[in-house]
Amino acid sequence: MNTILRKSILGVAGLAFTGGVFAGPIAAHADTPAHATAGKPVAAATVQDEQSTITLNDEQTANVKAIIAATKKAGLPERAAVVSIATALQESKLENLGHLGDRNDHDSLGLFQQRPSSGWGSPEQITDPEYSTLAFLKGLKQVDGWQDMPLTKAAQTVQVSAYPDAYAQWEKQATDLVNQHWTK
Repeated sequence: MNTILRKSILGVAGLAFTGGVFAGPIAAHADTPAHATAGKPVAAATVQDEQSTITLNDEQTANVKAIIAATKKAGLPERAAVVSIATALQESKLENLGHLGDRNDHDSLGLFQQRPSSGWGSPEQITDPEYSTLAFLKGLKQVDGWQDMPLTKAAQTVQVSAYPDAYAQWEKQATDLVNQHWTK
């Protein structure tokens, strides 16, 4: 197996394991209303870390649109969609992943690599882009001040990854995708 593919698979498995074992759904307790940020434009990403980007296929673009639709359904601002898309870029490259078999010894699934065994939902729910996004957003709403903190810190608080700074590399692409698809 080539080194890049192996590292990618191991990275996803490690993120999924750590997030599922230690975090589970942060939003299991309450549904706190989001702070009022409606109408506030998405700021251009001002990330100083190196940025990554991938070319999206039709499935990945459909998943971006599903994340944006779920964010709107939840009544959250564009910034929540940016955090969600950056998280899904890191966790799955915006692919709705089923069980990875031998490449992953845990039960992480979907866009956000959520785990049924950690209370995120059933496999069917977690592999539904709307459900998994709403579950992620419910967790994000539990993070005090998520709107004003660095994207990677907000995502990490929900996901509890072994690589807490990994989300930052996707902020510019996530911002660009939200700016491109929010009003469509």
